Amino acid sequence: QVQLVESGGGLVQAGGSLRLSCAASGHTFNRYTSAWFRQVAGGEREFVAAIAANGASSHNPNIVKDRFTIFLDNEKTTLFLQMNSLNLEDTAVYYCATRPWGKVTAAESYQDWGQGTQVTVSL
Repeated sequence: QVQLVESGGGLVQAGGSLRLSCAASGHTFNRYTSAWFRQVAGGEREFVAAIAANGASSHNPNIVKDRFTIFLDNEKTTLFLQMNSLNLEDTAVYYCATRPWGKVTAAESYQDWGQGTQVTVSL
């Protein structure tokens, strides 16, 4: 059974940085595409970035704009999202997900999800 646990969220001032982590048990990230999504209250989960089993990454250009980087640790058991130059619009709950069966930018494609970590950006 795959379990994903996110951490690293918190309160940060605009312009600051955070690094989100997603630790996996029962799974290694080098077998399937994995991704970060985010969700604001009352909204739908929005694709942020994904990394394929071969290490190739993709991102949502409307969000990332060279500010965010998705990567894995050497053991392929932890997924990261480095977020720089944060702004108020980045405030959301961030989720990691893995094992998509369809379109990697679609939340409904993913079989496994973490519980989410809150990121709040303030002035």
